Amino acid sequence: MEETTATTLEKIQDAAMEEFLDKGFLGASLRQIVKNAGVTTGAFYGYFSSKEALFASIVEPHAKALMGRFMEAQTSFAELPEEQQPEHMGIESSDCVHWMVDYICQHRQAVKLLLCRAEGTGYEQFIHNMVEVEVESTLRYMEVLRHLGRDVPELSRSLCHIIASGMFSGLFEIVVHDMPREQAQRDVEQFRQFYTGGWLKLMGG
Repeated sequence: MEETTATTLEKIQDAAMEEFLDKGFLGASLRQIVKNAGVTTGAFYGYFSSKEALFASIVEPHAKALMGRFMEAQTSFAELPEEQQPEHMGIESSDCVHWMVDYICQHRQAVKLLLCRAEGTGYEQFIHNMVEVEVESTLRYMEVLRHLGRDVPELSRSLCHIIASGMFSGLFEIVVHDMPREQAQRDVEQFRQFYTGGWLKLMGG
């Protein structure tokens, strides 16, 4: 019985993955998913309460993993003594970015659903939420530099938001274009160096 249950669940999620990738959440047909999975509508509702619940069952583990690792890097940096933060600037983010690239390459389809096909779900603000966290962290770090006596110019929240949005959009190009892992790691590392250099220049480094 357990094997049959697992098989049915996998069939539904596999069919959903294909339909969501092809048409996005809003365009996806629950009727088509059920048909392609070879199950009845009644069987579907034995597992999921709605199309959104089905979408969430696929992307939620990956949303938690990516946001969790991102927040871990932010917290790790913020908890450093202020005087140590400048020398660590970029180290935690580099480790986090390389981890993300590996993770994305291991879970390409599900992450693509999360980042590119989630309009109409509770996940459509996922990248925006990351950007907001990055902006807050940046503003805090600039205050740390001022406490340390650095001459840091005033940067508006809107500018920080633009820069962070560009950074995440660039990072997630590896998802949009299905980059091979080695190319993704190489491009993203150079991309990260570019952004780090830009921030250092803006912050008087």
